[in-house]
Amino acid sequence: MDYAALFAATPSPYLVLAPDLTIAEVNQAYLDATRRTRDDLIGQHIFEAFPDNPADPEADGVRNLNASLHRVLVSREPDTMALQKYDIPIVGRDGAFEERWWSPTNTPILGADGNVAWIIHRVEDVSAYIQTHGARDWRAPKQLSEREALEAELYARARELQLLNDELRQAHTRERQVAVTLQEAMLQAPDLARHENVAVRYLPATGSLNVCGDWYDVADLPDDRFAVAVGDVVGHGLEAAAVMGMLRSALSAATRTLARPAQALEVLGLYARSVEGALNTTAVNALVDPRSQLIIYSNAGHPPPALVHLDGTCELLEQATDPPLGARPEHVPRPQAGQNYRPGDTLVLYTDGLIERRGEHIEAGLHRLTDILGRHCTLSPQRMADVLLAQLGVAGGARDDIALVIVRL
Repeated sequence: MDYAALFAATPSPYLVLAPDLTIAEVNQAYLDATRRTRDDLIGQHIFEAFPDNPADPEADGVRNLNASLHRVLVSREPDTMALQKYDIPIVGRDGAFEERWWSPTNTPILGADGNVAWIIHRVEDVSAYIQTHGARDWRAPKQLSEREALEAELYARARELQLLNDELRQAHTRERQVAVTLQEAMLQAPDLARHENVAVRYLPATGSLNVCGDWYDVADLPDDRFAVAVGDVVGHGLEAAAVMGMLRSALSAATRTLARPAQALEVLGLYARSVEGALNTTAVNALVDPRSQLIIYSNAGHPPPALVHLDGTCELLEQATDPPLGARPEHVPRPQAGQNYRPGDTLVLYTDGLIERRGEHIEAGLHRLTDILGRHCTLSPQRMADVLLAQLGVAGGARDDIALVIVRL
């Protein structure tokens, strides 16, 4: 199929926008609707090509369209706008605008990294309809036919709906800011500042309030040892985040008090039974001892940490795996294992959102993970974290939240 010819012949007006909102492509229907040429538009920023009408003090076309396009860039989901009054400049008449009405839809096209590569901006020109009916007195329904009265009502409701949606988005933005502040406070790890060789990343699930149940922690211990942990509470939103905060604090305290990672997870499991929403939480706790070059770890139902060697080989630490917290009706001591490492090796802990994909066995995700880590084993922890997220296609977030800790040993 000749997709270029199909795009050019589509009767609805279309623009293709780059993420910086410059016009990359346009079809003939759009040129006809705006009375422009390709040379007028290609390479132009959309709001330079189509600014607001300075003679209209209530003009809000640029503001509304800009908000919609940025929602698409952030959410990576289509955004359908309410009916818009958006006057456009008249070609050849400086400063002159003509009244125009549009029904727009903005749709993202995602690149290989999962981020928005292009936005398809589709509009329907409804100017003729609005201008024909606008001359009537819509406040006097007795003068309208039944059909015209219905059309007037639908138009009025569309404008009201747009205002309501704007108010809801503003309320959601405020709630999200509060939630993000809460999440950042709960993920504070003061000891992390003393570890230049450790990189951490936290990406909330797309579509959520930006707070979820994944966590990471770094805790300094006596004799130059330190512990690294990640965990995953079932669910999303503020409730999961609250449970996460309690479990993270409890594990941090247990890790600093008890000598063995397995003992700390045992205490956490007992505590989880008293916290609503905490059961079936997964976590992995690893102690790094630089003097003996040994990693001691215990795993409560969590994806296995990866140890990447300088030669690119990668092994999964899966010798001390046990069920999630609270999965057993009675207390059973948790297993613990040790793994030697060499200076320059890299320890990677993560949550399942990094590797799991819907409809795919987890082994496929683990294979992708170890393959990427092996090919980039010489990168710094910070750079490795960025490359790993990008090549797994989750740099902009995923369906599930993601916590990632990379330690250069």
